[in-house]
Amino acid sequence: MTQDLEMKDRSTPSNSASAPAPSTLQHLKEIASLIETGSYSKEVRRIARAVRLTIALRRKLTASVISSFLDHVLSPGSEAHAKLSTYLPKEDDHEMEVDAATSAIQTPAKHLLPELEIYCYLLVLLFLIDQKRYNEAKACSSASIVWLKNTNRRTVDVIASRLYFYYSYSYELTGDLAEIRGNLLALHRIATLRHDELGQETLLNLLLRNYLHYNLYDQAEKLRSKAPRFEAHSNQQFCRYLFYLGKIRTIQLEYTDAKESLLQAARKAPVAARGFRIQCNKWAVIVRLLLGEIPERTVFMQKGMEKALRPYFELTNAVRIGDLELFRNIADKFSTTFNADRTHNLIVRLRHNVIRTGLRNIGISYSRISLADVAKKLRLNSANPVADAESIVAKAIRDGAIDATLDHANGWMVSKETGDIYSTNEPQLAFNSRIAFCLNMHNEAVRALRFPPNTHKEKESAEKRRERQQQEQELAKHIAEEDDDDF
Repeated sequence: MTQDLEMKDRSTPSNSASAPAPSTLQHLKEIASLIETGSYSKEVRRIARAVRLTIALRRKLTASVISSFLDHVLSPGSEAHAKLSTYLPKEDDHEMEVDAATSAIQTPAKHLLPELEIYCYLLVLLFLIDQKRYNEAKACSSASIVWLKNTNRRTVDVIASRLYFYYSYSYELTGDLAEIRGNLLALHRIATLRHDELGQETLLNLLLRNYLHYNLYDQAEKLRSKAPRFEAHSNQQFCRYLFYLGKIRTIQLEYTDAKESLLQAARKAPVAARGFRIQCNKWAVIVRLLLGEIPERTVFMQKGMEKALRPYFELTNAVRIGDLELFRNIADKFSTTFNADRTHNLIVRLRHNVIRTGLRNIGISYSRISLADVAKKLRLNSANPVADAESIVAKAIRDGAIDATLDHANGWMVSKETGDIYSTNEPQLAFNSRIAFCLNMHNEAVRALRFPPNTHKEKESAEKRRERQQQEQELAKHIAEEDDDDF
């Protein structure tokens, strides 16, 4: 008997291992049923979950799978089926990934939901972009946008926001981003009138990206300042908004606000969004250098970012040393990278910061030094370096960058003795900024908390209260036992 039982136990895992994994088509059908349930119950979170599951299946999509899914969801004679089928290539028999059972049993056509129809547009659009068929993707996305303009349902908003993004992305890939600016503005106006806040978030970011792509920073700031304000619904869209806001503030010389926005965008961004976090860190490094700060080495040593941030690390090192010649060499060496990142104009602004840093180092090292030696140490290559050094030192003294005086008669820069920094307000200002940052993070965490709907209206019954108290007591006892085991 014991041998028979052992044989049964051993055979169990082999049966479970031999069970076939569900196909991509079966996964898509499950997603369709999830969308259908969410549409009937008016639960937007179910449709949002369906979109997330679709993104996870994106690499497994093929023409045959999508064609079979369209046959399953859409009626063969419908206009949507005919239009979407034209974007799919004709598949061969050996590429078919359709189960024998599903091909043999045809399900009767159901009443088509708008959510399912627009989901089919999203599915085909993802496939076309992945196959690099950008012209057909433009046509498909434009057709979906025309369909969305005539549909006003809150359960469509989640899928619509994704379609807005890929609509702009397909035109950006072909270099025709300026063509859709008017259409994006019209869509943003429609989303505002329909109180579609997720659509407003997405479209505002797409418009900002459109303007910044063509360096139209003034128009981007006008749009951003006049757009309606509301609480963020998507963390990804909020991160993008902070990044674009940081870029606008940087160009407008508002470096303190730009630094805060860029660092917040880098912190809030998902770990998987490495490219986005790299861009945020590049701009944040430049802004901190323009503010006179030196970023920590750990910023450049983040996992997966070392190679991308290498030019900015060497640039930071040149600014920290205050070596103008080294700064010029690095700017020339990595000019291609800086132009691709669109940070070259900002790096030109850093020249003044390099000179200031060099002056500060000279002021700390020497109590008195001639202007000719200052020009030599700063490596000023000009027709009259002494006169240039004199004007640079005078401006630095006026701006408060260095604590020194100029002796014009003898051509000297005389540094004053450095006092105790703790006798000034600098430590107080530093602590105040850190406390304000912690309080702001706490307030954002409280605002991000989610509570079940109508909890303040529903009164807890005596039986539910007893069950809850019993569960809390059991949990506390379990935690106490674990603590005892640790000691």
